[in-house]
Amino acid sequence: MNVLFEEDGHFRAGSVMTDSVSSLQVELPSGKRSKVKAAHVLLRFASPEPSALLSAAETQSAELDAPFLWEVSGDDEFGFEELAREYHGGTPDAVQSTAVLLCLHAAPVYFHRKGRGRFRKAPPDILKAALAGLEKKRLQQEQIDGWSSELQAGRTPPEIAACAAQILYKPDRNRLETKAVEAAAGAAGLSVVELMARAGAFASSHDYHLGRFLFEYFPRGTDFPTHEVPAVGELPDAGVHAFSIDDATTTEIDDAFSVQPKDGGGWRVGIHIAAPSLAIQPGTPLADIARSRLSTVYFPGRKITMLPDEAVDAYTLAEGRDCPALSLYLDVETDLRVTAKESRIERVRVAANLRHQQIEPLFNEDTLMSDALPDFPWRDELLLLWRLAEVLEAGRGKPSANSGQMDFNFYVDWERHTADGDGYVDIQRRARGSPLDKLVAELMIVANNTWGAALRDAGIPALYRAQGAGKVRMTTVAAPHEGLGVDCYAWSTSPLRRYVDLVNQWQMITLLRGEPPVFPPKSEALLSALRDFEVVYAAYADFQRSMERYWCLRWLRQRADAGDDSPLPALVLRESLVRLEHIPLVLRCPSLPARDPRARVEVEVDHIRLLDNDARARWVGDLAPLEGQVAVSEDELAEEIAEAELPPDQPAADAPLPEVTPAAPESGEAD
Repeated sequence: MNVLFEEDGHFRAGSVMTDSVSSLQVELPSGKRSKVKAAHVLLRFASPEPSALLSAAETQSAELDAPFLWEVSGDDEFGFEELAREYHGGTPDAVQSTAVLLCLHAAPVYFHRKGRGRFRKAPPDILKAALAGLEKKRLQQEQIDGWSSELQAGRTPPEIAACAAQILYKPDRNRLETKAVEAAAGAAGLSVVELMARAGAFASSHDYHLGRFLFEYFPRGTDFPTHEVPAVGELPDAGVHAFSIDDATTTEIDDAFSVQPKDGGGWRVGIHIAAPSLAIQPGTPLADIARSRLSTVYFPGRKITMLPDEAVDAYTLAEGRDCPALSLYLDVETDLRVTAKESRIERVRVAANLRHQQIEPLFNEDTLMSDALPDFPWRDELLLLWRLAEVLEAGRGKPSANSGQMDFNFYVDWERHTADGDGYVDIQRRARGSPLDKLVAELMIVANNTWGAALRDAGIPALYRAQGAGKVRMTTVAAPHEGLGVDCYAWSTSPLRRYVDLVNQWQMITLLRGEPPVFPPKSEALLSALRDFEVVYAAYADFQRSMERYWCLRWLRQRADAGDDSPLPALVLRESLVRLEHIPLVLRCPSLPARDPRARVEVEVDHIRLLDNDARARWVGDLAPLEGQVAVSEDELAEEIAEAELPPDQPAADAPLPEVTPAAPESGEAD
């Protein structure tokens, strides 16, 4: 005797070895023996052999029509053998009965299971709804298959293009479009990003990386909402001629300086900061825009400004204009001691916008140390301010630790096209801690410290930068900044591009005018702005580093396209981590032998993957140390490693890297 039984949701057939009232010992065609409860037995049969029953039944079941069986079955519950007898018009054999069982079991839309081997036909209304659902799924699958075929052919259907950003950066796997893309990627053996790139879903690898950032932080786009740019009212004339010092690409000119000789000797040095806060009032559209963006986003070749261009144009310290400003005046004696300070709200004449590219060839460490400083406009003023900066730096007791290190400036020519898309990058090295940098940084430190202290002493809350035990944090309570050697430090000198500075400027102006502060003590709005700014500012800095890494890879591709595949000099950071000397690119180099940190080596870079923002370095040989190479402390080395923007989804070739931390502002905290 043979039996058909159900086990773990599957139908099985075997030969009975022993049979008792409650259970049977059954041998399967594979030779395995199984104990089967009697209640699980669906059919007893003598022929065919158990090994042939299910295969023969499956063949017959495929020929049965489930809708017809539904039509001929009654409304009451029934067993499969009953329906098999009615269908075949007599006693069915084992294969015929099993075929009906398999057909009923495979058609849950038509037949609802009521027990082992027992069923009831689906009510007509439920069947109609179920069939409609099946038809909908069939049409959806047809749509998915059609889109998938288009994508594999290198074309992006309009429906996919409309939601490409969501598919790339935050896929909703319940959407048909996402299912189609993932199906096409699997069929093509590509990642989703590679498939979408090949299908033209985004114009270039640059647009892919930029799109990820915009999707998260500017989901409604970078256009500004409707706003007005209010004018600043009447202000007293400062009676000075000021000049600014910035990079050639800077449009948000926040700070300028003036120098006036004093009767009896000494000078009156003016630090003039753009004052958009005199026109932009809290709660107005422009203030709300600044609050929502919190900072200008900088990245090579482009930027997303905190304020609209017309607002920046109205309040920037542009050459040849009388500009509203919050000024700090320092009374400087002939021995460069600062004997008095005064803050004023006024209108300042900006006589010149000096640019690094024009001034640094004339005003640098070599010309200053050789006493061969050439004659050029503003030379004497710059020389005095530099000497004052030296004294201020010494007074803080924190001399610059950046001297001898390099900054890198990225310039992208969007008019030039390469195989990787629009844009040709030029990366220029610039010594950090140059005389111009020190001059600006020290005067900004004085302003941020002076105004922060004034607000603290007046009991007016502000947003401070504090540093202790090596950690920098934002706080509403004045606290020392150990890294700068000052008792408090409130960012106040970049109100055109940072919301924190705009807030502090609002507070400072109310102090000078004797008005109630915009943000009173324990203001929830002030605390909320602090929390949001910290998060957003760190994210913007991470994005800037990521895009700088991307353009470093583009620079390498440009170099290779020009036929230059020679090895590149690099510095060992630690173990298998190196940083190229010509560009600020940190790469893993698994083939690097054991070398001390700061050892110079030669590497070849290949396998550049722009979409992954990564490449591979291969050790070629060792290089001699550079003459006069600056020694770097362990803390500085650890900070440089931590700030290296390496793709987090790439497996490390050595020990895990430290967590990426936000980049420090240019020129230290005094930008």
